[in-house]
Amino acid sequence: MPGPSSASSVRDGAAAGSGSGTLGVGLSRTADPARAAAEAAAQINRSQARFVLAFIPDRLARAPLAEALARQLPGLPVFGCSSAGQITPEGYEDDALLLLAFPRAHFRCATRLISPLSPFSIEQVSAEARRLAAQFAHSAQWNRLALIFADGLSKQEDLLVTALAAGLEDVPVFGGSAADALRFRETAILQDGALHRDAALLVLIETDLDFRGLGFDHFLPTEHLMVVTDAVPEERLVLELNGAPAAKEYARLVGCPVEALSPQVFAEHPVLVRNNSIYHVRAIQKVAETGALSFLSAIDDGLLLTLGRGREILRTLEEELAVTDAAGRAPDFILGFDCFLRKLEIGQKQLTAPASEILRGHRVLGFNTYGEQHCGVHVNQTFVGVAFFEPRTRGLA
Repeated sequence: MPGPSSASSVRDGAAAGSGSGTLGVGLSRTADPARAAAEAAAQINRSQARFVLAFIPDRLARAPLAEALARQLPGLPVFGCSSAGQITPEGYEDDALLLLAFPRAHFRCATRLISPLSPFSIEQVSAEARRLAAQFAHSAQWNRLALIFADGLSKQEDLLVTALAAGLEDVPVFGGSAADALRFRETAILQDGALHRDAALLVLIETDLDFRGLGFDHFLPTEHLMVVTDAVPEERLVLELNGAPAAKEYARLVGCPVEALSPQVFAEHPVLVRNNSIYHVRAIQKVAETGALSFLSAIDDGLLLTLGRGREILRTLEEELAVTDAAGRAPDFILGFDCFLRKLEIGQKQLTAPASEILRGHRVLGFNTYGEQHCGVHVNQTFVGVAFFEPRTRGLA
């Protein structure tokens, strides 16, 4: 099996310097790609930025936007992906171009493009990640983490995070799958003016900021169990549950007609997989024409699924985002990867405004995904994030 080709770059520089730990933010809501890039880029201090993350709304033509960002931010590395929504300083949005500028005083990074994802070699990707980490000179007393942005329609994220966990060993990996609003047609990974599909971008980061990983959902298991009795694992397709047509059996358990199944129903009635004492969501994407169920995470014959029920989503959001460091300080900012199904449920319950208020209050910035990566596992319907804290020396000044 041929392995993925790779392109890499290291964004190096002085490991110390003056400046604020606060993230730079650029934002535009215009529908014109060139104007959006110009507006958002104008809000970023290029001289202080090490690299920029860009989260692209569905309304913007991607190729013209990528070209415009390269023109507007020459010499500044810009990475990112297409999204199913953005988490801006105002909270949840659908049509905003969001740029996050990480300050050079506190961040360094190295990147590697993994392409294609199909076919896929765990051994080669693990070796590429290990090589990148070895080539990236370590700054004394700085912390390391990795971000991964992957094609959300590749159906390879489960294997990808397994490979990265093996290659990067004790470096924690967080990420989100690139999305395409609710169209599920084509997602895109952005790297320095170029767009890629069937690809993933690994961003290895060093920072002198303390950080803490987050990962949570708001579901509890019910007594309703389902066994996958027929599946096509490589397509994440379940043909039968409990020996019955999959969509029909799922609809029976949630109490609605098959023809009423929708992303909104899937958001409120997820299926869970148990891993030791922890349940992870295996989200359903859609009903296939054959009556099968298409999933957004790995699925296999014989897998035991449990129907989930929700807890209060706003209370869970508030409680889980209320993190502090060892000194009891709130984060300077939280980089968030939030499943689009969570946003759908929040919108369906008319809770977007209070949810956005919570996100604003905890300084969350990021995007809505087709899947999330956390602790070596690809999950769905989950909030995954990284809370960054200002250096303690600044807090004591």
